[in-house]
Amino acid sequence: MTDGGTSAGATTAGATSAGATSAGAAGDSLSPAARALCEAMAAAFPGPGDVAALRAAAAGGRPAGPEVASVRDTDASGVPVRIYDPAPGSAGRPLVVWFHGGGWVMCGLDTHDPVCRSLTAGSGAVVVSADYRLAPEHPWPAAPDDALTVLLWARAQALALGCDPGRVVVAGDSSGGNLAAVTALRAPGLVAGQLLVYPPLDAAMESASVSPYGEGHFHTAAHMAWYWEQYGGDPAHPHVSPLRARELSGLPRTLLVLADCDPLRDEGLAYARRLGAAGVDCAVHVYPGVFHGFLGLPLPAGRAALAAAASWLRAGG
Repeated sequence: MTDGGTSAGATTAGATSAGATSAGAAGDSLSPAARALCEAMAAAFPGPGDVAALRAAAAGGRPAGPEVASVRDTDASGVPVRIYDPAPGSAGRPLVVWFHGGGWVMCGLDTHDPVCRSLTAGSGAVVVSADYRLAPEHPWPAAPDDALTVLLWARAQALALGCDPGRVVVAGDSSGGNLAAVTALRAPGLVAGQLLVYPPLDAAMESASVSPYGEGHFHTAAHMAWYWEQYGGDPAHPHVSPLRARELSGLPRTLLVLADCDPLRDEGLAYARRLGAAGVDCAVHVYPGVFHGFLGLPLPAGRAALAAAASWLRAGG
């Protein structure tokens, strides 16, 4: 990985400067391996509109995650959760509250089990994965309310879980990254960090990366617009669109993990610039040649991103 500076105090890793800043590179920017995987995944993934079909497709297998000493399901004040503990009996460890992606419409504990296992094994942290309510059956604010409920439960249980209540991190990928960002906005004093993996941050979808990457890169702009419609809420509300929040200075240490060939990329970069301008310790890892959803996929960048996120958690999350 290479490191380089960007404006507003954010740092960029894992990308050339052109990949981190240009919105519309010509040609196919995906690596050959990522392009082949992208085409295979897209061929098996339905278009927007059929909730049942999307959920069935999302439930398909991913590579298994590593062994973890203790994995158990329980209830966090009414929200189902899965707890990953790499070393039962330890104390003072980070505690990660994880929110899965899936456009607020699909996925759950099982789809993101490999990612949670990898983060647990790599970081030494206890991970609490939240099975929040899904849209369209449960539109906004059901998911962010569940997310906040799990955060509060996890903090209350931190010592019992062998963790430091002062080292609680909210984390998530895609729509789960949105929920992590929203939860940090709602309870900034209760979290020590936020790990945001290619999050949607503005329902307006007006960033420059939408045009070059909105088609042909697995996660389409049409899918994202449909997910926002199912999710609901006022697009201008910061608990829907965190990029619209007026004040970010109270937010914790942040790591943004972005795919260069992603319609959501520039929303993440814009959020990083705003966080840096507000004095927040914010790092950005932009991975070239990959598409939205690459975390945990059998690609070098997917493995590198998981390892780097685990290292960030271990170092101070």
